[in-house]
Amino acid sequence: MTIITPLSPELRYCSFMNLGLVLTGGGARAAYQVGVIQAIADISPLRKKIPFNIITGASTGAINGSYLISRADDFKAGAQGLWDLWLNLHTEKVYRTDLKPMAALVIGWLETLGLGGFMDQKKTANHLLDTGPLEDLLKKELRLNQLPQFFKDGPLRGVGFSATNYLTGTAICFYDGIEELKPWGRTNRLGIHTHMTVAHIMASCAIPVFFPPVKINGIFYGDGCIRLTSPLSPAIHLGADRILAIGIRRPQTHQETIAVNQNLASSELTIAEISGVLLNSIFLDSLDIDIERMERINSTVSVIPAEHRSKMSSNLRHIPVLALRPSQDLGELAIGILHEFPGLTRHLLKGLGAKENRGWDLLSYLAFEKVYTNQLIELGYFDTLQKKELVLEFMFDETKGN
Repeated sequence: MTIITPLSPELRYCSFMNLGLVLTGGGARAAYQVGVIQAIADISPLRKKIPFNIITGASTGAINGSYLISRADDFKAGAQGLWDLWLNLHTEKVYRTDLKPMAALVIGWLETLGLGGFMDQKKTANHLLDTGPLEDLLKKELRLNQLPQFFKDGPLRGVGFSATNYLTGTAICFYDGIEELKPWGRTNRLGIHTHMTVAHIMASCAIPVFFPPVKINGIFYGDGCIRLTSPLSPAIHLGADRILAIGIRRPQTHQETIAVNQNLASSELTIAEISGVLLNSIFLDSLDIDIERMERINSTVSVIPAEHRSKMSSNLRHIPVLALRPSQDLGELAIGILHEFPGLTRHLLKGLGAKENRGWDLLSYLAFEKVYTNQLIELGYFDTLQKKELVLEFMFDETKGN
């Protein structure tokens, strides 16, 4: 299912319009976005020019987005590079799986939980996995030092990646872009101008409990999806006139929701299953809700005469949105892949109650293994090709001959 709010006649594509790309998060599930991006690059009528001059994201979507903005001077090469990066990705490149670091983390948790504050501990355990390899990979692959030139020369207008302030619970969008962009503030949401670094990307994708919090200017940050109730908002604040959003959740009909909740029984409930539900609530729900909100706003704006809209303090705009989502449940595709995890990681996950046929939602967020991610990449690619005409119609006006 694809949701699209139609373009108003006055909002047909032209060279001065700003097209935003919004990439939601979800651990390894973000591999789906890579296939979508590659398909868009393949069908794009532009030779090298990136069609999106605004790119925002959260969690692993921030990784994909940061790779694209690093290569904004050649979108097709950037899409291909991102495709190749994910095709060769495996768990050891994301978090450490060897004995020494994992043993240290386990000991840290035993001390934290077992001693219960009885002794003065130098460091409290707050994560299960060490993402040092991912940080090293991003430092090698990202070219964030080129952003000032991209803003100056025009391929990009603005970029923003969200993280959660663990001290206040506020959703923070770290953004950079052209000079006219200004910081913003909403209830529990802030836009803060910064010069983008790998630390901001690591903070955005720090899955709670599993990945370590990231300290920036003395403040600990975690995954951007935790409190990001309006994932479209950063792109709008950066000036997007239209938004293409890539989700990671297969839309479910009312009838399917009823059917899946019938005749279910279980003799036990594991931490892995509870964790999967919690992570789903963080990563999967906000985009759907935000798109519904956008549709209501667009419907309201469409019936208000332009001369009246200009006088409204809220400055509401009609912003068309195209949402591309998977045709299959990405969590269910993780069934049966537990044996693909490295030995110690598999042992840890089994301790949480994960099995080949249980706890697959949790596994789907941590399964940075080819047998899983390659399925998602291919699904994203072919799902997008199936919607080729819709995507081209939304992104490009062929009469303009870009």
